[in-house]
Order: sequence, then structure tokens, then C-alpha cells
Amino acid sequence: MNPPRVLMVAYHFPPLAGSSGIQRTLRFVQHLPALGWEPIVLSADVRAYERTSPDMDADIPAGTVVRRAFALDTARHLCIRGRYIGAMARPDRWVTWRFDGVRQGLRLVRTYQPDVLWSTYPIATAHLIGHALHQRTGLPWIADFRDPMAQDGYPTDPVTHRQFLRIERDAVESARFSVFTTPGAAAEYRQRYPHCADRIVVIENGYDEPSFAQAEADEADRTPLQPGCFTLLHSGIVYPSERDPTQLMAALAILAQQGAIRPGSLCVRFRAAVQDDLLMQLAAERGVSDYIEIAPPLPYRVALQEMLRADALLAMQASNCNAQIPAKVYEYLRAGRPIVCLSDPAGDTAGVLREAGVELHARLDDAQDIANALKRMLDTDRPLALPRVEAVRRASRAGRAQAMAELLARARRPD
Repeated sequence: MNPPRVLMVAYHFPPLAGSSGIQRTLRFVQHLPALGWEPIVLSADVRAYERTSPDMDADIPAGTVVRRAFALDTARHLCIRGRYIGAMARPDRWVTWRFDGVRQGLRLVRTYQPDVLWSTYPIATAHLIGHALHQRTGLPWIADFRDPMAQDGYPTDPVTHRQFLRIERDAVESARFSVFTTPGAAAEYRQRYPHCADRIVVIENGYDEPSFAQAEADEADRTPLQPGCFTLLHSGIVYPSERDPTQLMAALAILAQQGAIRPGSLCVRFRAAVQDDLLMQLAAERGVSDYIEIAPPLPYRVALQEMLRADALLAMQASNCNAQIPAKVYEYLRAGRPIVCLSDPAGDTAGVLREAGVELHARLDDAQDIANALKRMLDTDRPLALPRVEAVRRASRAGRAQAMAELLARARRPD
């Protein structure tokens, strides 16, 4: 007897590079077979990806069906001299994926007869495909939002904002379940759609234990990244409005003026930040360029090795993202290094790190508060607490996949 099947509509999937977003779908695909489910993946044509890398391809289980539908990136493929018509990028730059995505999805349904549909945001077009397949086939659908979709001021374009509202409404009201990655996001949507509150659930992100185990096995060097210089590592994209480093730079200037740091004693390394020019500009304006290092992307497991060797790890999240938790936070927990959290104390990011025993917290918009936290970080007379073992164990992707399998089983059952 064949196991039940789930058709997973996901833009973020290997060989896409430079986005932690691939980890959620990839790890579900990796763990679900052991839990009795066969995943089938519908993704976008590789040409739609701005950057690709083969380093995660081997993590896709052998025999997994991965179908790629025609898709273009409007900003790269349909522009003239860098400009394009706005309607061609609504609800997102990959809207061309929708048309062949539905066609290929229907073919997969006919061929493999999945029991459940699943689509995942942040590419809104994925939910358009998921909704269309649900309407055409009648199969139960799980809409994985991860983070809130339409928000105050986002998207900034009013037409796109209205589209986001329509897409999320159709998804929440039509899907058997809507999934979010944080308690705050789920609570927000239960208030927004009270008639659907009992179908809104939380499955958090997590870390992949086999990847960390392999990273540890491959990394013989356990010495600090820069012996004699304290390295505070931020791994991943710096979003100017969501992870604004302005006050961090101001805090470094405060410490430098006080003589608490000097060039060569502290390095804040931004790995794969994307906003390299902005970071260098802010550092230069504050006179702290000697304390900032801009580093290019690394293959995934090499990036994990870097986390394991950092003196401390930096998480940043603005108050306008209180209902979101960066996926890297769970990898930080598994890395077992001290964590500095710059965020709103009322937000979900601060909450999950407090529960894990992280002691260094400061507001992202308060330079003096950040300076105090960094000074405590550098105090060698008071060793920093490491994340609690139980909190780390709970954050494993294997546990998240178990929750996913249970939700798929519930979706499969009649109401």
C-alpha cells in the first residue's frame, strides 16, 4: 500500500542560493518519508533564481519527485533598461510561475493522486497556485504563511497591498489549515479572521540536526574565528527596515569613545548581509569601520561551521516584526554559542531567546542599551550563559516535521 502523499508548492527550494527560506520545505521533504508521508514538490524553473548553488542538492532524498514549472523573474527577464511595468510584478516578481504552476500541478495530481496540497509563502504566487489547485481538485489545502502577509505599510504599493489582502483572505478562508511560524503571527491572524481561528496553527522553524552533525564532523578546527579578537557574527540578510543596524553602529562608536574597545579587540562580521554598501556607509559615518567586516555568502554547512566557531552570534529584529522570528535564531541556538539579541522585548524573537536562557538583550533602536549589552558581552570576568539544552532540543526540524505530519493527517480527515 502506498503511503499518503502531499503535493508541496514551494518557490524556495534547492538549488536556490542565498535564502534561508529553502530550509523549511527542504527539511519537511527530508523528514516526512520517515513519518509515513511521501512529498511531491512543485517548484519554479531554475532560471527564475537570481543565484543558485548545488551544495544543498544532495539533501533532497533520492527518488523525490520535483517538478519545475516555467517561471521568470520580472526584474531580470522582463525589464527594459532596468525598468518594468508594475502589473507584471504583482503580487510578486515571479507571478509568471502561476500559469504553468497550475498546469504542472494538475498533471502531478492526475499522476500521483496526492491526498493533501500544501503551499508556502513568502512568494505570494505559491498561494495563488495552491488556491487554484484546491479549487480545481477539491483536495484539502494547507496554506503555510510562515510570517504575516499583508501588514500596515507592506507592501508599500497600494495595488499590491490589496492583492495581498485578497490572497491571504482566500487562503485563510479556503484552506483546511493556515500555518504560521510564531505565536504572535498566529494570534494576529486569529484576530483578523475570527471565524477561522480554530484552523490557524503554529509550526515554528528550526535547525537541521544532521546538517549540524555533518558540519561538526567536517570541521576539525575548533579555535575561535580570530584568536585574540572577539568575533560577533551576524549570519544572513540585513533588511534596512527590519534589522536596521544604525544604532548598533552608534553603540560601537560609544564604546570606542569610552576606550572599551579598540581595533583588533572586537569584530562584528556580517556574513551574506546583501546590504554591504549600506553597512559600510553606516560604519564610515560613525567612524567604526575598523570594527566591521563584510563577508560574502558561504555554502550552507560551511556557514554552520562559522557559527560554531564564533565568539558570539548576533540576532536583530525591529519592533515592526514582533510577530516574526528569523529562521537563523534556531540555528544560533543549536550552535551553542552566546547570543546577543537586539529586538523589542515584547516581540517573539526576544521571547523565544529568553525562554532558551539567552541573557544579552537590548532594544535595536537604543544605542546606549546596545552599548551596555556589548560591554557585558566583552566582560571576561562574567562568562556568558549558553542556550539551555532542552530549548535547543525542542527546536529541531525533526520535531517540526512530526507536527507537520500530524497536521497533514488531520487535513486528510473529513471535517
